[in-house]
Amino acid sequence: MNAQSKSLIPVVQLTANEEQVKQALQICNACRYCESFCAVFPAMTKRLEFNQADIHYMANLCHNCGACLHACQYAPPHEFGVNIPQAMAQVRLETYQKFATPHAFGKLYQKAGITIVSLLVVAFIAFMLLASTLQGNDLFAHYQGNFYAIFPHNFLAVIFGSVFVVAFVLLYFGIRKFWNQTSEVVAGGVEQPDILQATKNILTLKYLDGGHGKGCNEEDDRYTLARRRFHHFTMYGFLLCFAATLVATAYHFLLNIHAPYPFFSVPVILGTLGGLGLIIGPAGLLSLNLKRDPKHGDPKQKPMDRGFIFLLLLISTTGLALLGLRDSSWMALLLVVHLATVMTLFLTIPFGKFAHGFYRGAALLKFAVEERKTKKAK
Repeated sequence: MNAQSKSLIPVVQLTANEEQVKQALQICNACRYCESFCAVFPAMTKRLEFNQADIHYMANLCHNCGACLHACQYAPPHEFGVNIPQAMAQVRLETYQKFATPHAFGKLYQKAGITIVSLLVVAFIAFMLLASTLQGNDLFAHYQGNFYAIFPHNFLAVIFGSVFVVAFVLLYFGIRKFWNQTSEVVAGGVEQPDILQATKNILTLKYLDGGHGKGCNEEDDRYTLARRRFHHFTMYGFLLCFAATLVATAYHFLLNIHAPYPFFSVPVILGTLGGLGLIIGPAGLLSLNLKRDPKHGDPKQKPMDRGFIFLLLLISTTGLALLGLRDSSWMALLLVVHLATVMTLFLTIPFGKFAHGFYRGAALLKFAVEERKTKKAK
């Protein structure tokens, strides 16, 4: 290879979906009517050309709120057919598949629907029933709410802890690949203000307000904050359940206080509130998903979206049922079903809808870096 060939910039062949996003962004860049709608448009206006890294970056900035589609004069049936939410959703799926670790598992993003989720849950129910049988347990005996009389604490900690760690390690590798590619177009290190700004945008779900504070568009031109609120219930419900697990772990290992915990103890209160959030949020999101205008998002991803929502509803309902009936003869069976749903969630973390929050979080952090650098340059 000679010196001249080494200096050549490699040409990256865009996919059909990436080409569609590129063309749409060029039209949007000329129009700029939606400039204040969300993070995508300020990022777009900083560019005249869009390479693959730009396209992946902006696709993951898009929150699929639909506001730009309903405001666009070039949207279908116009001959330009600009549909930013749908085009971005199609590319997002490609980024998940491209950066999946192992790469071959990227195809699972299109298959993690209700059928696959149900099969995984049934498989893990069978596994947990076998484990319980080998322990010599009576599934319909009274255990006075003592889960560890059915499955020893260390058994659960090792099995579930291992799967959880492996899942997040695989997800981390995917996010790191995305981050490295995005660094090609948003260079520079992350500073504390960037972390604070991105965290605020994530926790408030800022860009699910349509850019004007009135909310997203769902089945028609009316604005609604329902999508944002149901996402809040889901996100904070999950965080409360995670906090309950951490507190219970601290009770067990640091304070030597073992389950079952009283109904008004900190782990139970946090878990109950989290479980309620994970019923209200996913149920609301499922309702919106079923009613939403088909031009929003990618129809091919509907099974993945609904599979994830279905799984969250299974986890929350079985968890609350287990809490309410822990002193009954149904506790052991409910525990088996609940643990099976949790294990299914852990296994699908790197290859399902769960991952979208982390990719979007990384994109928002890059956006905060880019915004800070732009202001500093002025």
